[in-house]
Amino acid sequence: MSPIPAIESIYIPTLAWISKVETMTAMEKMFTIELPRGQSLGHKPGQFVEVSLFGIGEAPISISSSPSRSNGKFELCVRKVGDVTTALHNLDEGARIGVRGPFGSGFPVEQFEGRDILFAPGGLGLAPARSVINQVLDQRAKYGRVILLYGAKTPGELLFKDELQTWGKRNDVEFHVTVDRGDKEWIGNVGVITTLFPKITVNPRNTIAITVGPPVMYRFVIMELLGKGIPEDQIWVSLERRMKCGVGKCGHCQIDHFYCCQHGPAFNYAQIKGVMEAI
Repeated sequence: MSPIPAIESIYIPTLAWISKVETMTAMEKMFTIELPRGQSLGHKPGQFVEVSLFGIGEAPISISSSPSRSNGKFELCVRKVGDVTTALHNLDEGARIGVRGPFGSGFPVEQFEGRDILFAPGGLGLAPARSVINQVLDQRAKYGRVILLYGAKTPGELLFKDELQTWGKRNDVEFHVTVDRGDKEWIGNVGVITTLFPKITVNPRNTIAITVGPPVMYRFVIMELLGKGIPEDQIWVSLERRMKCGVGKCGHCQIDHFYCCQHGPAFNYAQIKGVMEAI
């Protein structure tokens, strides 16, 4: 039997609390959130929630944890960029917040079973990508090869450093990481994420590719994926565009005839390629 979600209304925030706060980088913190009665959020990899701080506002935040590791909790990796996220960074464990969701379409991991999976997240894109990466790794036997490419601007901006080390040590994951600009301690690859593609080979007919990151990255990563022969309908992206209401009412997230909060954030590239230049 599926767990009963604790969110009772898509319009009214449910009161939740922060059970753990972890500093990730100078700009990002990880928050572990618990819902009433220990119930599950009931999300899919790639979905997001609306987080509200009463008296300040509400912000859409991607879910960083996989459903396979919920245990009545979920995780949000939050960059400090605005009023809500700045105020959230100032909260301590035990603080109360409001949560609506989960919203949007996630990645259809069940459809990927039996396929090779190529992940190519960049920067903060690893936060939502982590939800589907760990889902796949927790059900590793259901998938073929797993290739993980990750890029950040500097070594100090790499997220989930402990997990990066763990992924790098697994013999069932092909892992490559790069930074745009190294420092005197960095001994890994230096260059944008596309410099990692010559290091890998793929079976294009059997490969599902998932890329999540800043809009400027998509054009170049998708060119690399297509150059490897991966069909357009086997490429998945995650798009976030001014999410506001989360339920397709306000129109803030509209791109052409798509509403990111409902049709996305996870999109098949063949579906969305004609409007990606509007991002």
